[in-house]
Amino acid sequence: QVQLVESGGGLVQAGGSLRLSCVASESISSINVMGWYRQGPGKQRELVAAITSGGMTDYKDSVKGRFTISRDTGKNTVYLQMNSLTPEDTAVYYCNADWRPTVPKTAWGQGTQVTVSS
Repeated sequence: QVQLVESGGGLVQAGGSLRLSCVASESISSINVMGWYRQGPGKQRELVAAITSGGMTDYKDSVKGRFTISRDTGKNTVYLQMNSLTPEDTAVYYCNADWRPTVPKTAWGQGTQVTVSS
Protein backbone atom coordinates (compact mmCIF):
# COMPACT_ATOMS: atom_id res chain seq x y z
CA GLN A 1 0.00 0.00 0.00
CA VAL A 2 1.48 3.33 -1.04
CA GLN A 3 2.10 5.86 1.70
CA LEU A 4 1.51 9.57 1.16
CA VAL A 5 3.13 12.00 3.58
CA GLU A 6 2.18 15.66 3.56
CA SER A 7 4.19 18.50 5.02
CA GLY A 8 4.45 22.25 4.83
CA GLY A 9 1.36 23.31 6.70
CA GLY A 10 1.37 25.87 9.44
CA LEU A 11 0.13 29.22 10.65
CA VAL A 12 0.37 32.18 8.31
CA GLN A 13 -1.10 35.65 8.17
CA ALA A 14 -3.60 36.62 5.52
CA GLY A 15 -1.82 37.47 2.31
CA GLY A 16 0.99 35.09 3.05
CA SER A 17 2.17 31.95 1.27
CA LEU A 18 2.81 28.32 2.03
CA ARG A 19 4.03 25.40 -0.04
CA LEU A 20 2.67 21.97 0.73
CA SER A 21 4.53 18.82 -0.24
CA CYS A 22 3.24 15.28 -0.64
CA VAL A 23 5.85 12.56 -0.87
CA ALA A 24 4.79 9.13 -2.11
CA SER A 25 6.48 5.91 -1.04
CA GLU A 26 6.55 4.69 -4.62
CA SER A 27 6.76 6.10 -8.11
CA ILE A 28 4.01 8.56 -8.98
CA SER A 29 4.50 8.04 -12.70
CA SER A 30 1.75 5.41 -12.83
CA ILE A 31 -0.76 7.46 -10.84
CA ASN A 32 -3.44 8.86 -13.13
CA VAL A 33 -4.42 11.80 -10.97
CA MET A 34 -2.91 13.34 -7.87
CA GLY A 35 -4.85 15.94 -6.00
CA TRP A 36 -4.98 18.18 -2.99
CA TYR A 37 -8.20 18.25 -1.00
CA ARG A 38 -9.11 20.25 2.05
CA GLN A 39 -11.60 20.03 4.86
CA GLY A 40 -12.42 23.11 6.85
CA PRO A 41 -14.13 23.14 10.27
CA GLY A 42 -17.66 21.86 9.89
CA LYS A 43 -17.28 21.46 6.15
CA GLN A 44 -17.09 18.58 3.72
CA ARG A 45 -13.83 17.61 2.12
CA GLU A 46 -13.42 19.35 -1.23
CA LEU A 47 -11.05 19.15 -4.16
CA VAL A 48 -8.67 22.10 -4.33
CA ALA A 49 -6.35 21.17 -7.18
CA ALA A 50 -5.46 18.14 -9.28
CA ILE A 51 -2.80 17.15 -11.76
CA THR A 52 -2.91 14.27 -14.20
CA SER A 53 -0.10 12.00 -15.29
CA GLY A 54 -0.05 14.02 -18.48
CA GLY A 55 0.46 17.24 -16.58
CA MET A 56 -3.01 18.69 -16.99
CA THR A 57 -4.21 20.69 -14.01
CA ASP A 58 -7.54 21.72 -12.58
CA TYR A 59 -8.44 24.03 -9.72
CA LYS A 60 -11.33 24.95 -7.52
CA ASP A 61 -12.62 28.30 -8.72
CA SER A 62 -11.84 30.13 -5.49
CA VAL A 63 -8.13 29.25 -5.65
CA LYS A 64 -7.50 29.86 -9.33
CA GLY A 65 -4.71 32.36 -9.80
CA ARG A 66 -3.53 31.88 -6.20
CA PHE A 67 -2.66 28.17 -5.94
CA THR A 68 -0.42 26.13 -8.21
CA ILE A 69 -0.14 22.36 -8.23
CA SER A 70 2.98 20.73 -9.62
CA ARG A 71 4.84 17.46 -9.42
CA ASP A 72 8.36 16.14 -9.53
CA THR A 73 8.33 12.54 -10.68
CA GLY A 74 12.02 12.18 -9.84
CA LYS A 75 11.23 12.92 -6.20
CA ASN A 76 7.82 11.19 -6.19
CA THR A 77 6.45 14.47 -4.86
CA VAL A 78 3.48 16.68 -5.58
CA TYR A 79 3.44 20.29 -4.43
CA LEU A 80 0.77 22.88 -3.77
CA GLN A 81 2.04 26.44 -3.81
CA MET A 82 -0.47 28.65 -2.07
CA ASN A 83 -0.24 32.42 -2.36
CA SER A 84 -2.45 35.29 -1.19
CA LEU A 85 -3.93 33.11 1.51
CA THR A 86 -7.14 34.15 3.22
CA PRO A 87 -8.79 32.92 6.42
CA GLU A 88 -11.22 30.99 4.21
CA ASP A 89 -8.32 28.77 3.16
CA THR A 90 -7.97 27.49 6.72
CA ALA A 91 -8.40 23.72 6.63
CA VAL A 92 -6.68 20.40 6.88
CA TYR A 93 -5.15 19.70 3.48
CA TYR A 94 -4.95 16.13 2.23
CA CYS A 95 -3.00 14.60 -0.60
CA ASN A 96 -4.76 12.01 -2.76
CA ALA A 97 -3.50 9.54 -5.33
CA ASP A 98 -5.93 7.96 -7.76
CA TRP A 99 -4.91 5.15 -10.09
CA ARG A 100 -8.41 4.67 -11.48
CA PRO A 101 -9.50 3.53 -13.98
CA THR A 102 -6.23 1.75 -14.78
CA VAL A 103 -6.10 0.23 -11.31
CA PRO A 104 -9.09 0.39 -8.95
CA LYS A 105 -7.41 2.04 -5.98
CA THR A 106 -6.87 5.37 -4.30
CA ALA A 107 -4.76 6.51 -1.37
CA TRP A 108 -4.85 9.39 1.11
CA GLY A 109 -2.27 11.10 3.23
CA GLN A 110 -2.79 11.92 6.88
CA GLY A 111 -3.32 15.63 6.27
CA THR A 112 -1.53 18.82 7.20
CA GLN A 113 -3.13 21.77 8.97
CA VAL A 114 -3.14 25.17 7.33
CA THR A 115 -4.33 28.09 9.46
CA VAL A 116 -4.60 31.58 8.05
CA SER A 117 -5.04 34.40 10.54
CA SER A 118 -6.72 37.67 9.68
